[in-house]
Amino acid sequence: MRYFISLTAILALLWLGLSGVYKPLILLLGALSVGLVVWLTERMEVLGAEHDPASFAWRLPRYWVWLIKEVIVANWTVARAVINPSRVQPVQLRVPITQRSPVGRVTYANSITLTPGTVTTRLKPGAAYLEVHALMPSTADDLRSGAMAERVNRLEGPG
Repeated sequence: MRYFISLTAILALLWLGLSGVYKPLILLLGALSVGLVVWLTERMEVLGAEHDPASFAWRLPRYWVWLIKEVIVANWTVARAVINPSRVQPVQLRVPITQRSPVGRVTYANSITLTPGTVTTRLKPGAAYLEVHALMPSTADDLRSGAMAERVNRLEGPG
């Protein structure tokens, strides 16, 4: 039950923060939307101790700030590669997965894909690695360093 309460609270705060409009009709639509999402989550049976949104929600803003910075740096790198195409040397690589939960693994794969110049091409359930396509060897080296994996591990919290 606490998982549904925490999901409801987080979704309601997100709705209020993003909408910025506090008229009765908008608040009613927001409450209906949150209720629908919580109901669908219950029907799909996807919320529990492993997927508790409150367990790492307080660590998300710090991770998002870091990820936004990485996206900006990667955009700059890709823009320079577009101007000088000799830098583009595509690489297909396997990156070890160190995350414990399925949510952590998906977060890691999505973070790689969100960063320009890299795309996660395969994430198999239970696999020990991700398959990634990198536009340049330097971006592949960044993934091999494990900095992003470590950030996602910190986001997951103590195991």
